[in-house]
Amino acid sequence: MMVRSCALALGAVTAFCLVSSAAMAQGAMAQTAPPTYKGDPDVYKLIFEDANFRVIEAVRKKGVHDKTHGHPVRAVVYNLTDCKTKVYTPDGKVTERDAKAGTVAAVPIIPAHSAENVDSGDCRQIFVERK
Repeated sequence: MMVRSCALALGAVTAFCLVSSAAMAQGAMAQTAPPTYKGDPDVYKLIFEDANFRVIEAVRKKGVHDKTHGHPVRAVVYNLTDCKTKVYTPDGKVTERDAKAGTVAAVPIIPAHSAENVDSGDCRQIFVERK
């Protein structure tokens, strides 16, 4: 009975470790997406940085689907123009966002995604990240 209990416990611990390792590996892969300005410098430009803040200008031209990137820290985004965007996540989910010029929104930490401008004009935004 004791041997059987130990074998079951060992099996459960092994299964937990395998699942945890797989989840950590998947999380690590998602976390490796570079920040916006490094992931797609054609779209995202670092326009200011000091010890406390980083300011990034985004210009996603009509029809442009940017490269995979992440938002490793919380930020705010100010929409300079109307921006209708499709957001693609690594797990295949697609969501659509419709932001109006002059609006501000909080940006949570996002490990990896890409965005496509599906509006009739260029999408221009300013991201402010706290370091």
